[in-house]
Amino acid sequence: MKVLSCVAWPYANGPRHLGHVAGFGVPSDVFSRYMRMAGNDVLMVSGSDEHGTPILVLADKQGTTARELVDVHHSTITHELADLGCSYDLYTRTTARNHYRVAQHMFEQCRANGYFIEQTQAVAIDPRTGRTLPDRYIEGTCPICGYDEARGDQCDNCGNQLEPSDLKDPRSKIDGSTPQFGETEHFFLDLPSLADALREYLEGREATGTWRPNVIRFSMNILDDIRPRAMTRDIDWGIPLPGELGEKYPTKRFYVWFDAVIGYLSASIEWARRQGDPDLWRQWWNDPQALSYYFMGKDNITFHSQIWPAELLAYAGKGAKGGTPGEYGELNLPTEVVSSEFLTMESRAFSSSRGHVIHVRHVLEDYGPDALRYYICAAGPESHDADFTWPDFVQRNNAELVGGWGNLVNRTASMVAKNFGEVPQPGALEDVDEAVLARVRGAFDEVGGLLGRHRQKAALAETMRVVGDVNKYVTATEPFRLKGDDQRERLATVLHTLLQCVSDCNLLLAPFLPHAANRVDAVLGGAGELVPMPRVDAVEDLDGGPGYEIITGDYSGFPAWESTPVTIGRTIAKPKPVFTKLDAEVVVGTERAALSEDA
Repeated sequence: MKVLSCVAWPYANGPRHLGHVAGFGVPSDVFSRYMRMAGNDVLMVSGSDEHGTPILVLADKQGTTARELVDVHHSTITHELADLGCSYDLYTRTTARNHYRVAQHMFEQCRANGYFIEQTQAVAIDPRTGRTLPDRYIEGTCPICGYDEARGDQCDNCGNQLEPSDLKDPRSKIDGSTPQFGETEHFFLDLPSLADALREYLEGREATGTWRPNVIRFSMNILDDIRPRAMTRDIDWGIPLPGELGEKYPTKRFYVWFDAVIGYLSASIEWARRQGDPDLWRQWWNDPQALSYYFMGKDNITFHSQIWPAELLAYAGKGAKGGTPGEYGELNLPTEVVSSEFLTMESRAFSSSRGHVIHVRHVLEDYGPDALRYYICAAGPESHDADFTWPDFVQRNNAELVGGWGNLVNRTASMVAKNFGEVPQPGALEDVDEAVLARVRGAFDEVGGLLGRHRQKAALAETMRVVGDVNKYVTATEPFRLKGDDQRERLATVLHTLLQCVSDCNLLLAPFLPHAANRVDAVLGGAGELVPMPRVDAVEDLDGGPGYEIITGDYSGFPAWESTPVTIGRTIAKPKPVFTKLDAEVVVGTERAALSEDA
């Protein structure tokens, strides 16, 4: 099965914090790794989102250019995500010339089919600089529900689409000033002419029962107030309009959310081009049997369940105005929009501007990826908002990773190394041996089923219950008491059974903890390369632009998602601990120092 894993494009305005990777980074990688192990052909794509006025505002503030700013942040984010273990086939950027070309073609074909209209729009202007303010840089009171922190593009409280001029008492998020409003011509995506097709699509998705309830409810509700949406901006940083339109409107650029969602397609096309087969991407986009999953936080649902499907329908000519597909053919609509809720920190929203933030790089440098990935999978915002606290982070690492899984790995390997030095030949199995082996084997179907339905918390919890049952097997069989020569065969049988269980548990945990999975594999006598890992490559732009870094990798070597017999006679040496126990005071002190430095 072809599985397209589309991961939200992080905005290149700074390093990522925990709230970001909890929403898109880790969940998408766990899913993609499992699907590869389950035998599917996965294409996992994303990149840095680098356009829009916020980048210009930040560049001005820092005394640099927009390009210089995004170059720095793209590199930072790329290395953060690679170090976290995110197994992208391609992580690229929206400033790549390939992306410009794909976005311009999508616009041209949607317009040729009649789904772009020119309308006059009231725009907000910064009275200090004269620059057009982006919708999200304007806040005010929602005219529909009265929420006083609604944004200029939508209200996060009631979910309705807004324009900046709709807001009561609008104010600039940059300096609190009252914006001035003028009028300009823009190109609008004619969403009302696509509403029936969108509703049919969403009702079909709702009928499957696979979408998370909050996502499908929100997606259906926003259809009730659907209006044309401006997809261009007056700005000098972004993708220009193509051909003659670009000459006619030299100051206009695509709205950042028009081109960002096209990035899933453009990244797939870039990946295929880099493979030397420019049409290879079509297997994931044109085959109606292929599956596609989109991972993001809940604040971006509307762009993935409404705007992107609308662009795809318009490109294919599937709306009320008809039309025909362009050279890319009819492109698959999302199989599922997998949205996570918000991760807060100590009951407050993460905020880089207020210094209330924990950056991913600090956690990776100080504690490594295992503790972070485990915490996000075990306690992250999968289906409701979750609150990160240091005591919970430390407790889960120490009690569950170190005390549960790490202890089982170490004592199993230690007993084998001490008594045999290799995987022993077992004798006849007893009922207790058969029972624990059956328990572990059976977990592949159960855990796999949960992962396939994006229930990662439940999948990890079940896996750790299996680990607990294997620990109970050690207690029941007491291999450390089997010391006599007449007990040698029984000891070999118990330790062989234990090794088999630990090896299989390591496979079950591999999507969650790929770094640790490779270390455990080495402890069990393997090469320490059980699961493939991503790498960062410096590449040339395919169409003559500046070079840049990408995340990619060779993921052909994933082990199968099934119980795999351990190799009798494989050497098992005295192990080193797989995980590190954290000191609560050290963790809190170190991170708070890091926070104060960033603030």
